Amino acid sequence: MKLVVVRHAVAEDRDEFSATGQDDRQRPLTSAGARKMKRGARGLRALVPSIDVLAASPLVRAAETAEILRDVYGLESVATVVALEPDRPAGDVAGWLATVGADSVVAVVGHEPQLGLLVSFLIGAGDRSAVEMKKGGATLVEIEPSRDQPGQLIWSLPPKVLRSLAG
Repeated sequence: MKLVVVRHAVAEDRDEFSATGQDDRQRPLTSAGARKMKRGARGLRALVPSIDVLAASPLVRAAETAEILRDVYGLESVATVVALEPDRPAGDVAGWLATVGADSVVAVVGHEPQLGLLVSFLIGAGDRSAVEMKKGGATLVEIEPSRDQPGQLIWSLPPKVLRSLAG
């Protein structure tokens, strides 16, 4: 399985949004964050031409980021996966991945620090984050979910590099 791990794009300021009285789970992307993510998604597609399964955390900022990817890749839908919520253990995501076809290209959109910990978990790097996931950045890991061997980190790119690949 090729797993593309994407951190959500830049969202509204946490403190300013909190002042509205709304739950942080509802915090959306900024217009600039969405615009940059569209370009970054086009750059990602230059590296990963197709995605079979796209999943996102139920939090609005991750769901909006996934919708941008869905549009750029021409996919029909985005799966909402509770295991991608920010406070869930990486093992929960790995358990969900085991239910997806082993030969699939899967993209997941979520949050830090969970995503960095997920990559570490999948490549056997222990309990500390092996990568820094910037907002709108992506990492590619090759794994075999049905086996107990570590996956392989192929690349990890910040959003600026993804945007530069958009042409």
